[in-house]
Amino acid sequence: MGFHTYPIDRADALEDPSRYRYCSREELLELLAPTSDAVVADLGSGTGFYSRDVAPCVGTLYAVDVQAAMHERHREAGIPANVEPVTAGIDALPFEDDELDAAFSTMSHHEYAADETMAELARVIRPDGRLVTVDWSADGAGEDGPPIDERFGVDEVVSHLEGAGFAVERAHDRPETLAVLARR
Repeated sequence: MGFHTYPIDRADALEDPSRYRYCSREELLELLAPTSDAVVADLGSGTGFYSRDVAPCVGTLYAVDVQAAMHERHREAGIPANVEPVTAGIDALPFEDDELDAAFSTMSHHEYAADETMAELARVIRPDGRLVTVDWSADGAGEDGPPIDERFGVDEVVSHLEGAGFAVERAHDRPETLAVLARR
């Protein structure tokens, strides 16, 4: 699989509103079901495109990205007061056990998916907390996003999550992407 980072020289593409055709703000919020006091992490936040959509609906949002340069781009776009950039890999999150009410990733699961990262997510998301995964599907045509061989199918994503102790509530394989809602 991929396990790479998004090229910083292409970061402007992460601000393209056409991204909503793969995951709309409304779909993400419906899956996440945030509360005004929730502590949520955006996993692979990049330039903060989706962080800025979720931030008004939560108490604290951690914008997690392994690349500090992405946080600089996020700052340029404007970081809401309740958003804290966190430079870390998903395999070693700087959060306490059960600290997060929820976490989400949009188009980045393929970059970090491994048994270790799934276990780390299970550690930091509280019991009954939500994990929303929207990513490029291995069953897609590959016209956008990473090459097909760097993607996972919906069954693989479900298996990863269930193997880490998550209960999958919904799993959708769509023409180019997948969406999975799981609870710890």
